[in-house]
Amino acid sequence: MPRHYDDSQQHSTSTKTRRQQEDQRRMAFRRAIESHSEERRLNQELSSYLDGATAHFWQSASASEGGHQSARPAR
Repeated sequence: MPRHYDDSQQHSTSTKTRRQQEDQRRMAFRRAIESHSEERRLNQELSSYLDGATAHFWQSASASEGGHQSARPAR
């Protein structure tokens, strides 16, 4: 009879270990998905920021070029 008790305890332990391993794999997968989503969001924000900064730079550059052209004496 004690042998039966030991087997059930061993089975319970292996089941618990297997469930813990499955939980660890699930959590690692979930963290990978969240990390990927966060990276995509940050890339989109950075891209839109750079697009806005580039547009602002070109607007400033063209405005300053226009100012220099009007300051030149006419020939």
